[in-house]
Amino acid sequence: MMTMNSQQEKNILLRAAFWPFVMVLIMWLVKLVETLFHWKFTQGGVYPLHWESLGGIITMPLIHGDWEHLLSNTTPFLFLGTMLFYFYRELAWKIFVLVWLLTGLWLWLGAHESYHIGASGVVYGLVAFLFMSGILRNNRRLLTLTLIVTFLYGSMIWGFFPEFFPDKNISWEGHLFGFLSGLLAAVAFRKQGPKEDEFQWDDTDVSDDEDAYWRSDQPTDKKSLSENARPTHIQYHYREK
Repeated sequence: MMTMNSQQEKNILLRAAFWPFVMVLIMWLVKLVETLFHWKFTQGGVYPLHWESLGGIITMPLIHGDWEHLLSNTTPFLFLGTMLFYFYRELAWKIFVLVWLLTGLWLWLGAHESYHIGASGVVYGLVAFLFMSGILRNNRRLLTLTLIVTFLYGSMIWGFFPEFFPDKNISWEGHLFGFLSGLLAAVAFRKQGPKEDEFQWDDTDVSDDEDAYWRSDQPTDKKSLSENARPTHIQYHYREK
Protein backbone atom coordinates (compact mmCIF):
# COMPACT_ATOMS: atom_id res chain seq x y z
CA MET A 1 0.00 0.00 0.00
CA MET A 2 1.59 3.27 -1.11
CA THR A 3 1.69 6.19 1.27
CA MET A 4 2.66 9.79 0.58
CA ASN A 5 4.96 11.87 2.70
CA SER A 6 4.21 15.42 3.72
CA GLN A 7 6.24 16.90 0.84
CA GLN A 8 4.25 14.93 -1.75
CA GLU A 9 0.99 16.04 -0.15
CA LYS A 10 2.21 19.63 -0.19
CA ASN A 11 3.07 19.40 -3.90
CA ILE A 12 -0.36 17.98 -4.72
CA LEU A 13 -2.03 20.75 -2.72
CA LEU A 14 -0.02 23.41 -4.54
CA ARG A 15 -0.97 21.95 -7.92
CA ALA A 16 -4.62 21.90 -6.84
CA ALA A 17 -4.42 25.60 -5.95
CA PHE A 18 -2.86 26.60 -9.28
CA TRP A 19 -5.97 27.07 -11.44
CA PRO A 20 -8.12 28.70 -8.75
CA PHE A 21 -5.24 31.11 -8.17
CA VAL A 22 -4.99 31.88 -11.91
CA MET A 23 -8.71 32.65 -12.07
CA VAL A 24 -8.55 34.92 -9.03
CA LEU A 25 -5.55 36.66 -10.58
CA ILE A 26 -7.61 37.35 -13.73
CA MET A 27 -10.41 38.79 -11.58
CA TRP A 28 -7.95 41.14 -9.89
CA LEU A 29 -6.42 42.18 -13.21
CA VAL A 30 -9.89 42.98 -14.60
CA LYS A 31 -10.70 45.17 -11.60
CA LEU A 32 -7.26 46.83 -11.75
CA VAL A 33 -7.75 47.73 -15.43
CA GLU A 34 -11.19 49.14 -14.61
CA THR A 35 -9.72 51.27 -11.83
CA LEU A 36 -6.67 52.54 -13.71
CA PHE A 37 -8.51 53.47 -16.90
CA HIS A 38 -11.83 54.41 -15.30
CA TRP A 39 -13.63 51.79 -17.33
CA LYS A 40 -16.65 49.70 -16.43
CA PHE A 41 -17.01 46.11 -17.62
CA THR A 42 -20.47 45.70 -16.11
CA GLN A 43 -21.96 45.01 -19.54
CA GLY A 44 -19.81 41.89 -19.65
CA GLY A 45 -22.18 40.38 -17.09
CA VAL A 46 -25.44 38.52 -17.66
CA TYR A 47 -28.55 40.49 -18.59
CA PRO A 48 -31.51 38.07 -18.63
CA LEU A 49 -33.11 37.20 -21.98
CA HIS A 50 -30.90 39.56 -24.01
CA TRP A 51 -29.14 37.64 -26.77
CA GLU A 52 -26.14 39.98 -26.80
CA SER A 53 -25.62 39.08 -23.14
CA LEU A 54 -25.16 35.35 -23.67
CA GLY A 55 -21.38 35.78 -23.61
CA GLY A 56 -21.77 37.09 -20.09
CA ILE A 57 -22.39 33.51 -18.95
CA ILE A 58 -18.64 32.99 -19.40
CA THR A 59 -17.32 36.41 -18.36
CA MET A 60 -19.69 37.22 -15.49
CA PRO A 61 -17.66 35.60 -12.66
CA LEU A 62 -14.56 37.58 -13.67
CA ILE A 63 -16.22 41.01 -13.24
CA HIS A 64 -16.98 42.65 -9.88
CA GLY A 65 -18.76 45.84 -8.92
CA ASP A 66 -16.10 47.18 -6.57
CA TRP A 67 -13.04 46.12 -4.57
CA GLU A 68 -15.15 45.08 -1.59
CA HIS A 69 -17.16 42.77 -3.83
CA LEU A 70 -13.97 41.24 -5.21
CA LEU A 71 -12.37 40.83 -1.79
CA SER A 72 -15.44 39.05 -0.43
CA ASN A 73 -15.20 36.44 -3.20
CA THR A 74 -11.42 36.00 -3.33
CA THR A 75 -10.78 33.87 -0.22
CA PRO A 76 -13.74 31.47 -0.57
CA PHE A 77 -13.07 31.05 -4.31
CA LEU A 78 -9.43 30.14 -3.62
CA PHE A 79 -10.19 27.79 -0.74
CA LEU A 80 -13.17 26.01 -2.26
CA GLY A 81 -11.55 25.80 -5.69
CA THR A 82 -8.42 24.28 -4.19
CA MET A 83 -10.47 21.72 -2.23
CA LEU A 84 -12.30 20.78 -5.43
CA PHE A 85 -9.11 20.24 -7.42
CA TYR A 86 -7.46 18.43 -4.49
CA PHE A 87 -10.18 15.90 -3.63
CA TYR A 88 -11.79 15.54 -7.07
CA ARG A 89 -8.73 15.68 -9.31
CA GLU A 90 -10.16 13.70 -12.23
CA LEU A 91 -13.55 15.43 -12.13
CA ALA A 92 -12.59 18.94 -11.03
CA TRP A 93 -12.78 20.63 -14.43
CA LYS A 94 -16.07 18.96 -15.36
CA ILE A 95 -17.64 20.03 -12.07
CA PHE A 96 -16.18 23.52 -12.24
CA VAL A 97 -17.33 24.18 -15.80
CA LEU A 98 -20.78 22.74 -15.12
CA VAL A 99 -21.31 24.97 -12.07
CA TRP A 100 -19.90 28.04 -13.88
CA LEU A 101 -22.01 27.68 -17.04
CA LEU A 102 -25.20 26.39 -15.45
CA THR A 103 -25.29 29.26 -12.95
CA GLY A 104 -24.92 31.81 -15.73
CA LEU A 105 -27.45 30.10 -17.98
CA TRP A 106 -30.12 29.99 -15.28
CA LEU A 107 -29.47 33.63 -14.51
CA TRP A 108 -29.93 34.50 -18.17
CA LEU A 109 -33.20 32.58 -18.24
CA GLY A 110 -34.78 33.58 -14.94
CA ALA A 111 -33.20 36.47 -13.03
CA HIS A 112 -34.57 39.98 -12.63
CA GLU A 113 -33.69 42.57 -15.28
CA SER A 114 -30.25 43.89 -14.44
CA TYR A 115 -26.61 43.10 -15.15
CA HIS A 116 -25.48 40.24 -12.92
CA ILE A 117 -21.74 40.08 -12.22
CA GLY A 118 -19.33 38.47 -9.79
CA ALA A 119 -18.08 35.04 -8.78
CA SER A 120 -20.56 34.64 -5.92
CA GLY A 121 -22.70 32.20 -7.89
CA VAL A 122 -19.70 29.94 -8.54
CA VAL A 123 -18.71 30.16 -4.87
CA TYR A 124 -22.19 29.07 -3.81
CA GLY A 125 -22.02 26.26 -6.34
CA LEU A 126 -18.73 24.99 -4.93
CA VAL A 127 -20.10 25.16 -1.38
CA ALA A 128 -23.16 23.13 -2.39
CA PHE A 129 -21.13 20.55 -4.32
CA LEU A 130 -18.53 19.95 -1.59
CA PHE A 131 -21.27 19.81 1.05
CA MET A 132 -23.60 17.39 -0.76
CA SER A 133 -20.94 15.24 -2.42
CA GLY A 134 -19.42 14.29 0.94
CA ILE A 135 -22.83 13.18 2.20
CA LEU A 136 -23.75 11.21 -0.91
CA ARG A 137 -20.42 9.38 -1.07
CA ASN A 138 -20.29 8.56 2.67
CA ASN A 139 -16.52 9.02 2.52
CA ARG A 140 -14.87 9.87 5.83
CA ARG A 141 -12.41 12.36 4.36
CA LEU A 142 -15.10 14.06 2.30
CA LEU A 143 -17.51 14.11 5.24
CA THR A 144 -14.81 15.91 7.21
CA LEU A 145 -14.56 18.42 4.37
CA THR A 146 -18.36 18.76 4.46
CA LEU A 147 -18.22 19.71 8.13
CA ILE A 148 -15.45 22.25 7.48
CA VAL A 149 -17.37 23.83 4.59
CA THR A 150 -20.54 23.96 6.71
CA PHE A 151 -18.67 25.60 9.58
CA LEU A 152 -16.96 28.19 7.38
CA TYR A 153 -19.72 28.99 4.90
CA GLY A 154 -22.97 27.80 6.43
CA SER A 155 -24.06 31.39 7.03
CA MET A 156 -24.05 31.98 3.26
CA ILE A 157 -27.57 30.56 3.20
CA TRP A 158 -28.80 34.06 4.11
CA GLY A 159 -27.62 35.20 0.69
CA PHE A 160 -30.80 33.70 -0.74
CA PHE A 161 -32.91 36.37 0.96
CA PRO A 162 -32.51 39.91 -0.46
CA GLU A 163 -34.46 41.45 2.42
CA PHE A 164 -31.45 40.91 4.66
CA PHE A 165 -29.41 43.25 2.43
CA PRO A 166 -31.68 46.27 1.91
CA ASP A 167 -28.82 48.67 1.18
CA LYS A 168 -26.93 46.49 -1.30
CA ASN A 169 -27.57 45.44 -4.87
CA ILE A 170 -27.25 41.70 -4.28
CA SER A 171 -27.96 39.13 -7.00
CA TRP A 172 -29.69 36.63 -4.73
CA GLU A 173 -30.75 34.67 -7.83
CA GLY A 174 -27.07 34.15 -8.63
CA HIS A 175 -26.54 32.72 -5.15
CA LEU A 176 -29.58 30.46 -5.44
CA PHE A 177 -28.85 29.24 -8.97
CA GLY A 178 -25.21 28.66 -8.08
CA PHE A 179 -26.21 26.60 -5.06
CA LEU A 180 -28.67 24.55 -7.10
CA SER A 181 -26.07 23.93 -9.82
CA GLY A 182 -23.66 22.62 -7.16
CA LEU A 183 -26.30 20.24 -5.80
CA LEU A 184 -27.03 19.02 -9.32
CA ALA A 185 -23.33 18.42 -9.98
CA ALA A 186 -23.01 16.44 -6.72
CA VAL A 187 -25.87 14.16 -7.76
CA ALA A 188 -24.67 13.85 -11.37
CA PHE A 189 -21.13 12.81 -10.38
CA ARG A 190 -22.00 10.86 -7.22
CA LYS A 191 -20.75 7.56 -8.68
CA GLN A 192 -17.50 9.00 -10.02
CA GLY A 193 -14.41 10.32 -8.30
CA PRO A 194 -12.85 9.44 -4.93
CA LYS A 195 -13.96 6.30 -3.12
CA GLU A 196 -13.77 5.35 0.53
CA ASP A 197 -10.27 4.15 1.46
CA GLU A 198 -10.13 0.41 2.04
CA PHE A 199 -7.86 -1.14 4.64
CA GLN A 200 -5.27 -3.51 3.19
CA TRP A 201 -3.53 -6.21 5.20
CA ASP A 202 0.24 -6.30 4.99
CA ASP A 203 0.75 -10.00 4.25
CA THR A 204 4.36 -9.87 3.09
CA ASP A 205 5.41 -12.20 5.95
CA VAL A 206 2.81 -14.85 5.07
CA SER A 207 3.94 -17.80 2.98
CA ASP A 208 2.00 -18.94 -0.08
CA ASP A 209 0.75 -22.08 1.70
CA GLU A 210 -0.37 -20.10 4.74
CA ASP A 211 -2.03 -17.53 2.48
CA ALA A 212 -3.88 -20.29 0.65
CA TYR A 213 -5.07 -21.76 3.96
CA TRP A 214 -6.59 -18.50 5.17
CA ARG A 215 -7.93 -17.17 1.85
CA SER A 216 -9.07 -20.19 -0.20
CA ASP A 217 -12.57 -21.58 -0.03
CA GLN A 218 -11.19 -25.00 -0.99
CA PRO A 219 -9.91 -27.51 1.59
CA THR A 220 -6.19 -27.20 2.21
CA ASP A 221 -3.81 -30.00 3.15
CA LYS A 222 -3.09 -29.01 6.76
CA LYS A 223 -0.33 -31.61 7.06
CA SER A 224 1.52 -30.08 4.09
CA LEU A 225 0.96 -26.64 5.53
CA SER A 226 2.41 -27.61 8.89
CA GLU A 227 5.45 -29.16 7.22
CA ASN A 228 6.17 -26.01 5.19
CA ALA A 229 5.39 -23.55 7.96
CA ARG A 230 8.33 -21.79 9.55
CA PRO A 231 9.10 -23.08 13.05
CA THR A 232 8.40 -20.89 16.04
CA HIS A 233 10.93 -20.83 18.88
CA ILE A 234 9.96 -19.79 22.37
CA GLN A 235 12.68 -19.01 24.88
CA TYR A 236 11.99 -18.77 28.58
CA HIS A 237 14.23 -16.73 30.84
CA TYR A 238 14.09 -17.36 34.57
CA ARG A 239 15.22 -14.79 37.05
CA GLU A 240 17.06 -16.08 40.08
CA LYS A 241 15.48 -15.24 43.40
